Amino acid sequence: MKNLKYNLVLLLLLISFDNFAQDKKITWKSITENNDESWFATEEAKKIAENVLLYQREIGGWPKNIEIQNELSEKEKQDLKKLKSDPTGCTIDNGATCQELLFLSKVYKSNPDERYKMAFLKGVIYLITAQYKNGGWPQFYPLKEGYYTHITYNDNAMVNVLKLLKEVKSKSDFYSISVPDEIAKMAESSFNKGIDCILKTQYKQSGRLTAWCAQHDRETLQPAKARAYELPSLSGKESAKIVLLLMSIENPSTEVITAINSAVNWFEKTKITGIKIETISTGKKDEQDRIVVESPDAEPLWARFMEMNDNRPFFCDRNGKKKYNLSEISQERRMGYGWYTNEPKEVLKKYSNWKKSLN
Repeated sequence: MKNLKYNLVLLLLLISFDNFAQDKKITWKSITENNDESWFATEEAKKIAENVLLYQREIGGWPKNIEIQNELSEKEKQDLKKLKSDPTGCTIDNGATCQELLFLSKVYKSNPDERYKMAFLKGVIYLITAQYKNGGWPQFYPLKEGYYTHITYNDNAMVNVLKLLKEVKSKSDFYSISVPDEIAKMAESSFNKGIDCILKTQYKQSGRLTAWCAQHDRETLQPAKARAYELPSLSGKESAKIVLLLMSIENPSTEVITAINSAVNWFEKTKITGIKIETISTGKKDEQDRIVVESPDAEPLWARFMEMNDNRPFFCDRNGKKKYNLSEISQERRMGYGWYTNEPKEVLKKYSNWKKSLN
């Protein structure tokens, strides 16, 4: 009777998650971040793990923007096998590679398949290999020409890699797959170089350390342009996750402490109060727009992009022309990009306890 009940529960769980995974609203990212250990022990999880193995290239990385959980036809499987030796498109952008490694680790915990472990180790080595000598990471490795070669903080790409390496180097239990000492040492060296790069790229404004751009030139280490509407600037969004990473370092150096204190001062200086962003209907079918509304009680916001000389928020259309009011850019860009963020509030929330921990 117990076995029957267990099998029924397991069946319901499988059906539930199968529907969950097929729902277009459920993304590959959300699946990798699912913390239900019992699901990662299921046949459905192992089935998806086969896809993860198929998508991994021999170099160790994965391409981005793929809903890996979707069922593959036999032709698609054969096509992926043919692509194995082609490293083109392997990236850390949009969570790629880090997400797949997280998924494999979660499946391995209940299903210790040696193939998962080898794929994980290969992925970690790929990340270490992709690092520049100056400690930064490009979006793609092998390099893809264009702004993709910049040191990439955009969408937390480099921070995601460093968080992974931090767990690997310390052999914590965050990832269920243990790595050999040699790889742990490689991860430690890579992590330290990455932190050094972060310290070197923190922007000085009139001699004072402030924050970071979403991407920095790999040669000069200065803020750099990416897409037409992503101009050199100081970022309220990407800088937040960088500081949280720095705050997670045990026994931080004087340089790390200075970087954090400086960034927090900058966040305090640049916070925007008294407004909120609302999404409204334009009256044209389902079309929507975003507007800035006065709101005295609203929580602070920060601009995604700020001028490097005076922190003035700016916005940009696809033509690359800078504007200083959200209303001045096109409706397509207002809706198609996140121009404001509240992420630095997490830094400010944790800052007091972090300072106390130094004593």
